[in-house]
Amino acid sequence: MSILKYFIYIPLFLIVLILYNLMAWLGINFEFTAEPLFNMGLPSGANWSPTWSDVFIILGVITLYLELVKSTQTGNGTIVEHALSMVVFILFLLEFLLVKIAGTSTFLIITLMSLLDVVAGFSITVASARRDFTMGGGGS
Repeated sequence: MSILKYFIYIPLFLIVLILYNLMAWLGINFEFTAEPLFNMGLPSGANWSPTWSDVFIILGVITLYLELVKSTQTGNGTIVEHALSMVVFILFLLEFLLVKIAGTSTFLIITLMSLLDVVAGFSITVASARRDFTMGGGGS
């Protein structure tokens, strides 16, 4: 068995957590008063000026989508993946509460996305297992 096979069980929010910490320790400002990364005029006439905070929220939404897609797959490692996702959520929560650079609204929103990943993952797995049980268990 290849070790690469086990990388699919690593929660993607762990990557987001590591990336946030790396950028925060390098001095990136995640507050809403941060300087925009660029300005882009929209056809409506509005000017979109995203900050690093906005980028991380977008990254969190994409990560949540990918994690939900991963949750629909069933297999031997599904419970392990959900347990690891729970550990990552606990790390997010502890860091939000105990580490000053993580005490931002951006970090809280990503923490809540991680919680949603855990709850949705378990819910999807239970619903899939229930469906598989009722479809396969009514024969004899």
